[in-house]
Amino acid sequence: MDSSLPDADTPLLRRGQWWRSQLRLKTNLFSEMSGAVGDLGTFIPIVLTLTLVSHLDLSTTLIFTALYNILTGLLFGVPMPVQPMKSIAAVAVSETPHLTPSQIATAGLSTAATLFILGSTGLMSLLYRYLPLPVVRGVQLSQGLSFAFSAVKYIQFNQDFVASKSTTARSWLGLDGLILALSALLFLVLTTGSGSDGGCGSSTSSGETRSRRRVANRIRILSAIPAALIVFLLGLVLCFIRDPGIFSNLKFGPSPIRLLTITWDDWKIGFLKGAIPQIPLSILNSVIAVCKLSTDLFPDRDLSAARVSISVGVMNFVGCWFGAMPVCHGAGGLAGQYRFGARSGLSVVILGLGKLVIGLVFGSSFVTILNQFPIGILGVLLLFAGIELAMASRDMNTKEDSFVMLVCAAISLTGSSAALGFVCGIVLFLLLKLRSWDCFLKPNVGEDEEEEEDSSAVA
Repeated sequence: MDSSLPDADTPLLRRGQWWRSQLRLKTNLFSEMSGAVGDLGTFIPIVLTLTLVSHLDLSTTLIFTALYNILTGLLFGVPMPVQPMKSIAAVAVSETPHLTPSQIATAGLSTAATLFILGSTGLMSLLYRYLPLPVVRGVQLSQGLSFAFSAVKYIQFNQDFVASKSTTARSWLGLDGLILALSALLFLVLTTGSGSDGGCGSSTSSGETRSRRRVANRIRILSAIPAALIVFLLGLVLCFIRDPGIFSNLKFGPSPIRLLTITWDDWKIGFLKGAIPQIPLSILNSVIAVCKLSTDLFPDRDLSAARVSISVGVMNFVGCWFGAMPVCHGAGGLAGQYRFGARSGLSVVILGLGKLVIGLVFGSSFVTILNQFPIGILGVLLLFAGIELAMASRDMNTKEDSFVMLVCAAISLTGSSAALGFVCGIVLFLLLKLRSWDCFLKPNVGEDEEEEEDSSAVA
């Protein structure tokens, strides 16, 4: 049971205090707002692709993911992300013919049912407790580097999301040129640095103390700037400058929410093509890795793997029936939001409120704005999220742990499968343990006999 949840006997007043504690500011409001857009580098491209290719209803997706954001922010008290199920999205647009909204929904429902069962039976907690940390770090490293590689492609090349490939090299000039992307990159590095919270150390000299104090003040001022929010808002402004005709294409009001018609063939195709590759990725990255990363970033929060797994199940049991995009909690999203200042559940609540307003006011017509968003800026945001996730593996201090982690990451990247890297990492970890395990002699038997002889000689 998560220690952050109130007991059933807690008075209503104290329960209200608990809800407020979930949203309590740890830095400042602008930092939380900046962190709220930290995972949009993955969210926007996938949502845009599914909307254009698979005709997913953007209004429904925005409204349901907004509600998910608000509820997870209140329940978990950390910037718990709500991200698309990436493997299902990749299959949906790469298959010929493309998966329909009903088939995408069944893939999400099948994955959600699996995670709900694992969470409610306690099996997910067992996996989280006994999985070797170097293997989990290998999965995180591979996912982080995968995001970073995609981000560099976004920055360097124009993207055809419908065909899921890079096209021509990005020009230097223009409203989506290399200069714009590199300027955003330099601005984020200048304001956020390496993403650490540490300040300047102490010194003995008074002159050095004054110098360090000036540096600390400058860093404090720069860190207070909501850098990611500024970059994202700049991208929105550029959307309207790049295509002034967007205004005429906007329509007010949400799309009507309808229950999907799902056939047996939809269940079969969705499960075989979408859910089977997604389930291991969701277990590893959406539950195990995100809980490990949350423990690293928020040691005062006891994030339960069972609750996170059940959360993924419940979210999709509600939204997928109405055509909303299948979603999960991703370690990359958490890393990105933390990187840009998110420190509490308030960050994702703010993001959810923003999505809700957009979904209710502009509905599916908002896709015309997303279609003009500078991809280079999305690449910059995604790059920082990927690097932050990859840096979670820096605590592997022994050569043996680093060896397992790097092999797991390498296989995950080259095989394009986190599940394959995970299995190989587990086998390698067990082989290394078996290599150092002596099953014939009782440990320290010889040492105990020598100690007894020495003690008798002294006597």
